[in-house]
Amino acid sequence: MMREKPTPPEDYECCESGCSPCVWDTYYEDMQAWQAEQNAAKQAAEQAAVDVKNAE
Repeated sequence: MMREKPTPPEDYECCESGCSPCVWDTYYEDMQAWQAEQNAAKQAAEQAAVDVKNAE
């Protein structure tokens, strides 16, 4: 099951005081993980299409 695309933090969620980790750091990490999942799903779908075509 695919998870939903992360949403960026609201303006009020970042205090701009250099917290570590910042809500933006967490958001960008979540976006990278989500993008990797999307790429893997796309590759799997493309490979499945090739496999179906080769089976014909």
